[in-house]
Amino acid sequence: MAKQYRSDALASLHETMAALHEVGAIDKQTMREFDETCLTAVEPLSPEAIRALREREHLSQPVFARYLNVSKNLVSDWERGVKRPGGPALRLLTVIERNSSLDRESGCCAIGPVSSVCAICNR
Repeated sequence: MAKQYRSDALASLHETMAALHEVGAIDKQTMREFDETCLTAVEPLSPEAIRALREREHLSQPVFARYLNVSKNLVSDWERGVKRPGGPALRLLTVIERNSSLDRESGCCAIGPVSSVCAICNR
């Protein structure tokens, strides 16, 4: 997945810092701190937004959960506001929110198959 930066200038600056890190001019901790500064923050999603996102993609809770590699009960908890997604799950939800996950022409799921075969189009 491509990194999303706050601006083109920060993207360019980040590329330079990454090169400096590769040659040992800056340490790993400094690079981590710089990453945090440059990369786009992930905003929390409301329960309503998670449900709307799932429904936009025409997926049931069990299928949506499988794509995110979480339990269907967890998706239900997110949608009811009992729990909030965090970490990798929140990042995946944000990616799905920003991109239409269905290829409208082929009908194939572009958020990625759970296994080597897409659960929607069997490809």
